[in-house]
Amino acid sequence: MVELKHRLCAILSENFGASAEELNDGARFEDLGLDSLALVEFSIVIRREFGVEVDEDELHPEQTLDDAAGLLVGKGVPA
Repeated sequence: MVELKHRLCAILSENFGASAEELNDGARFEDLGLDSLALVEFSIVIRREFGVEVDEDELHPEQTLDDAAGLLVGKGVPA
């Protein structure tokens, strides 16, 4: 799952300005400055990057990078 998390970190860094210091497994999206609207944008980027649909109610500000990676693995994205 390390590679998947690395790709998610790259997306958060490149598209949402999250710094490398902020990006750790336990960092919540709200700690990274992502609100509900930003998470909708994040789900769009995920769809383009990984080819899976993430509904707007599947990502929440209090979730973590680990939660997002687990969600994607559950949708068939290789860990």
